[in-house]
This record gives sequence, structure tokens and C-alpha cells, in this order.
Amino acid sequence: MEVRGAPGTASWKYKHFTTRLASIPQSEIMPVTETNPFTGQSDMGILHTPSQIAWGHRPRKISRSRKRRSWIWNQFFVIEEYAGPEPVLIGRLHTDMDRGDGRTRYVLRGEGAGSVFVIDEKTGNIHVTKPLDREEKDEYRLIATATDSQTERALEPSSQFIIRVQDINDNPPVFEEGPYSATVPEMANIGTSIIQVTASDADDPTYGNSARLVYTLVQGQPHFSVDAQTGILRTAVPDLDREAQDQYLVVLQAKDMGGHLGGLSGTTTVTVRLTDVNDNPPHFVQSSWLFSVSELAVPGAEVGRISAADADLGDNAKLEYTILDGESGDTFNISGANQERGRDGVMSVCSQLDYESRSSYSFSVEVLNPIVDPRFLRRGPFKDRASIRVAVLDADEPPRFSRARYRMDVSENCPPACTVGRVSAVDPDTGLTNNIRFSIDPQSDPEALFRITPDTGLITTVTELDREHEQWHNITIIATQRGTYTQSHGSRPGDNPSQVSRVVVAVETLDLNDNAPELDRQYNTAMCDSASMGQVVQVLRAIDRDEGGNDSAVHFNIPPDSNITLSRSTSSSLTLYIPLVLRDGVSGLTSTGTVTVSVCPCLRGGTVCLPQHSSLPSPGLSTAALLAILACVATLLAVSALSLSLRRQKRDSLSPLEEDDVRENIITYDDEGGGEADTAAFDITALQSYGGAWPLAPEGSGRGVPVGGAHSLALRVGEFLRLRLAQVTFDPSQPPYDSVQVYGLEGTGSRAGSLSSLDSEGGKDAEKEVWGSARHWHHAGMRHPRPE
Repeated sequence: MEVRGAPGTASWKYKHFTTRLASIPQSEIMPVTETNPFTGQSDMGILHTPSQIAWGHRPRKISRSRKRRSWIWNQFFVIEEYAGPEPVLIGRLHTDMDRGDGRTRYVLRGEGAGSVFVIDEKTGNIHVTKPLDREEKDEYRLIATATDSQTERALEPSSQFIIRVQDINDNPPVFEEGPYSATVPEMANIGTSIIQVTASDADDPTYGNSARLVYTLVQGQPHFSVDAQTGILRTAVPDLDREAQDQYLVVLQAKDMGGHLGGLSGTTTVTVRLTDVNDNPPHFVQSSWLFSVSELAVPGAEVGRISAADADLGDNAKLEYTILDGESGDTFNISGANQERGRDGVMSVCSQLDYESRSSYSFSVEVLNPIVDPRFLRRGPFKDRASIRVAVLDADEPPRFSRARYRMDVSENCPPACTVGRVSAVDPDTGLTNNIRFSIDPQSDPEALFRITPDTGLITTVTELDREHEQWHNITIIATQRGTYTQSHGSRPGDNPSQVSRVVVAVETLDLNDNAPELDRQYNTAMCDSASMGQVVQVLRAIDRDEGGNDSAVHFNIPPDSNITLSRSTSSSLTLYIPLVLRDGVSGLTSTGTVTVSVCPCLRGGTVCLPQHSSLPSPGLSTAALLAILACVATLLAVSALSLSLRRQKRDSLSPLEEDDVRENIITYDDEGGGEADTAAFDITALQSYGGAWPLAPEGSGRGVPVGGAHSLALRVGEFLRLRLAQVTFDPSQPPYDSVQVYGLEGTGSRAGSLSSLDSEGGKDAEKEVWGSARHWHHAGMRHPRPE
């Protein structure tokens, strides 16, 4: 078999074609000439390889007997996306077994056979029926078979060949990750890399230049450039200034075919944002500032704000303000405002101002960046200066004391009107002292121990002071300016309540030796009755409340003319009450005290008293206490017995009595019955009343049932109910709360007949005779309140 490919395809270029043509007789060669639909040229190609001829051998004589030929297939090529008016011939199948009699049938199987590729069964011509896309499928594997159309027998074994789709440049480059966004510092050097963009091309990179891409810059010159091969975007100028323009839109293009004419292209955008650097020094918005502040401004009060500008952002725009050496001294302070911009400097007062002593201040202020980039120092110093002038305004000030705090002292026990000290104040506006009135804040002196002269400020005592009671007194002196002041209804003379000053005066009470020594505690001691003369019984200690009084000598003595009191506590011990006199060795002040001494028996030579046996009853529990305890115990026993009795009586009252209806209780039988037909399984007489509530039938009737007419039954039921009502109402043993009593009794008054299963068998007639017309009677739910 031979394969004849369409002219212009690669199957005509194989080397063994010519080798085979030189060694095959002319009669075995079947040339086929076709017109190439792609080029319009005419070519001829033959592929015929008998099995008995080896490639590269010299021509030799060939046997006349024809042997079976073998198939040799080469790949065919089809240009993608070709769409002609008719199916395109891409090759031809032929076998030596085809004698031209029309019996040979060519069959094509495999990928796309019958749909994409069709074969002429008689001629073996292969056509493609529709345009192919290499990006979807780049090759097809097919199987060719030559058979006898009459016998359906294969003339030669099937063989496989490949049809490849030849690429054309039909796909433009695509930026799959675009659009892009990137940042670069302002003032970056030329060639600083910003970002790398990448485009992809779906065409075959191994065939031609269809997938060879070149990057170019469409928009962004002259500030940026792009590497044509790698797609890296770089800066092209050194002076990209964020303050002038902070964002650029760059358009990049990727073009295939190596950028030559006819290539396809794709574009993307890159948004380049410039980040800030500290390349701008700060400067004041004006060169001088003028402020004014009242002399009454307290430290920390704001005087004014100064502003500086910095074109940078964030930390690069932080500003620090400093007051330079000048007239301000420590009077003013400046700090950055706690604002989002952080551009203002706040002037504030540090110390008290006084218009009378100084009416204005002049000084300079400097602003600078704490963070400086050394690359931009060539642009000049990153700081600026401005001049400040602060005018102090005069104000009506309150009186000013000569001191911020006074400390005075006075002796204790000094008679009233004793001089403590003097305070003074001046009117700072006029410098006068005679227009000020002094007073004591009553809250600071609630006991009114001191008095002050309103005009002179002399402080005196009102009563004697005692240092031992209170050593320090802190009083508040109020100085009020006198004169004419303005109110809403006009001016009036007198004290101006708005011009008031206060000062604290600490008064210390000085000590005098006016307290005699005293025993530090009450002494109670004991000694043996066998104690010898001169034996130490007790060491006494004295205290003196005066300042330093404990350092002076104290003399103890027993007055010679004093009477020592003697008392007998037990039969064998005595108690002595010894008076003492304590005298201060410095001041001579004396005081008295008493020491209690118990004389008790001891062992010979011992110093510890023996335990004493008392004939008196034990102080632990007296007879009255014991009797009270016994009475309580007896009471508890009586209450317990009464409670048990009441419980037993209540339990007995709940049990069935002779007059009670047993049907109020639950009667439990543990017995298996014989069903509804068994009427003698158990005796139901227990469900009837006891004690003759109703008369029972004679014993021969078979069961206890009430007799008599309906009228008698109703009367007896009524009496029974009244009896039960009286019991639960007046019987003290009944529960003290509302209760519900339920009664059930078959009787008269029902037309529906009895529903009892006892009427279901033969005894029904006998029961009718006994009960008469009674079928069912029910009474339930009597509710009655218990009287309170």
C-alpha cells in the first residue's frame, strides 16, 4: 500500500521516499497529482515500501512473484482554523492489493473518524470536514484498514498514523493577573524595579514566532520604562515627586511574532502609587505671632496656637516645637497638639503671671522634623523659626497674701485673747492693704477656738488650748477686697465677693508641764503570807502626758498618815488596798493611785499561792438556773407527748369507723377473678355501709344489698350526708382545711339502666327483684369550708 499525502505537507519530505523510488520498477509506482488547497501548487509524492527491499541497498533483480507489501505511515499536517467551501483533501490511502476493480474498500477508524475526518472508501482520499483548533487538540490518531468489499476480508493488516494540527497565530497575548497595582518611593533612582508583568500566549511556542512575546510601553513615558523581554517595569526619571503627583496609570502591551508587523497584542494597566519620603522641610505659615493672656491665667492655661506646614505624610511630617532662649524663661511652654494632623503647637502658661511686674514677653520658637533623611539634607535644614510676643492683660485681682502658707504657735493654757500671730495681704492692683477685710472660714474652725481682727489680720484665741487634747489646728483665713463692685442692678460699696483669697494657717499648741505623773494601769498583785520583809511585791510604772514628761524622775511614796484598807476574800486570804502618791521631780505636780495586793497561803519557801477551796456554791450554775433548765426540759417533754397524742388521734380518725362508709377508702384485693361471668369471685359486702346504715337483705339473698323503696333510700342517704357534714365541720380531729368528700352509691333515678358488669349474667333477674327499679345513683363532690 502506498500513501499519497496532499502536496505541501511534511509527508512528502521523508528521506526514504527517494531511496524507495530508485529501487522500485516503474510499473509499481502509482503517481498521484493533487492540487494543494493552501498553496495552489502541484506536487507528487509516493510512499511504497515492499517488504523484501531493504533501504539503502543497491538495485538488484526483483523476483517476479509478488509478495505481501507492508504499510509505512507518516504523520500528516493540517493547518488549524482553515475553513474552505468544501472538505479539504489532506492525504490518500492506497494498497498494492487494490487491482482497480472496485472491490477494495478503505476504512478509517480512530479519533475524529467519520466526523472530523472522512475517507472515500473507493479511492482512499482523506478529507477534513471542519476547521480545527490546535489549542483544543493538536493531534489525532487514526487507524487505516483495506478490506475486500465482497468478502469483508482485510487485504492487509491495519496500521495507525497521526494527523497533526499545524499552528497559526490566532491567539493574542493575555495578562491573566492584570490589572496590576504597585508602589515605589518618591525620588527613587533611575532603573528602580517596580513590578514584573507576565503575559501568556496559547499558540505553539515550538512553531514559529506565534508565542514569542515582546513588551512595550503604551502610556507612562517618560517617567517609566519596561524591559522588552522580562516585562519588568522600572523608573525612568529620578525626580518622581509625590507632592506633585502621587499616582500614575501605566499602560503596557505584549505583542507576539517577536513584535513584528502582523503580530497580535494584548494590553494591561499598572497603577503606580508613590510612597512618601521625608524630602520636604517644615516651615511656619507666618513668621511672627502675637498673643495676649490675662494675668489671672492659671498654670496650664492655653495662650494660643501656632501652625507649621509639612508637605510630607505620617512620621515624615511629625513636628517638634521648641522655645528658644529669650524672655520667656520658665513662664511659657509649647507642645504639639494632640490632633490627627499634628501640625499645631500649643502655647500654655507655666507659672503665675503678674501684669504689675511684667506686661509682655518676646521670644522665638523653632519647629523641626525629628526624623530626617540624609539624602535630602542638601535641600537645606529641616527646621524653621518664628517670633512670638505675648501681652499680659491687667485684671482685677483678689488680695494676695504675703505668704502661701502660715505657721504659728501658741502656748497651751494661755488665757483667752492670747495672741497667736498676724496675717497680711495686699491688693495687687493698687498696692493698698487697708481695703482688705480678713475672716476665718467657719468650716476650718468648727469649735470657734480662734478669732481674727478684720482690719489688721491679728489672730487670737477664744479659749484656753490643751496640747494633750489637740496639738495642731489648721484654720483657713479669707481675705476679701473692699470697695465698689458692680452687680446686675448697679454698683454698690462693700466687700467684693468675686475678689477673695484664701490661705491656710497652721497653729501649733506649745506644751507646758501641767500634767502630774500617773500609774500606767490599774495594778492587782498577790503575795504569799510567808513573805519576808523587803521582798519585791510589784514593780510600778508611771506615765506623764506632757511632752518629754516621761524623761523626768517620778517619786512614789505611801503617805504616812494613810489608812491601808484590809478585807478578807476567803477564809485563808486577805486583800490590801494600798494608797500611793506620785510626784513629778521637776514640776512637783502630784497624783494619787491605789495598788491592790492579795495575801494568800503558799508552800514553805514558795512564791505561788495555793488554790483556795470555797465553801460557797459553784458560781458556774446556781440553784435557780438548774431549776429553770429542769422546767424547760419538762415543758419540752409535755409538748412532745401532746403532739404524739394528737397525731395518734388524727390517724385513728382517718381509719374506717362503724358509721363510716367503707367506700370512701381504697380496698385492695390481691385475687384473680374469673372474668365478668364470675359473680362469686369475691364478696362486695365490704363496699357497703357498716353499722346498719342501710338494712341488709336476709342471708338467703346471696349478697348484702339495701332493701326498701327509693324514698326510704333517699332519706337514709340524706341523713348519712348530714352526719358526715357535721363530722367534718365540728370534729376537731378533722383536717383544718377545705376538703372534698366523694361518695358513690347505686340507687334510683336512672332510666339508662345499670352499667355494672354484675348485671350481665343470669343473676340479673334476681337482682332486679331485690333492687327494684334502682339502676345507678351517684353523688360526688360535696365541698364545704372549714369554719375558722
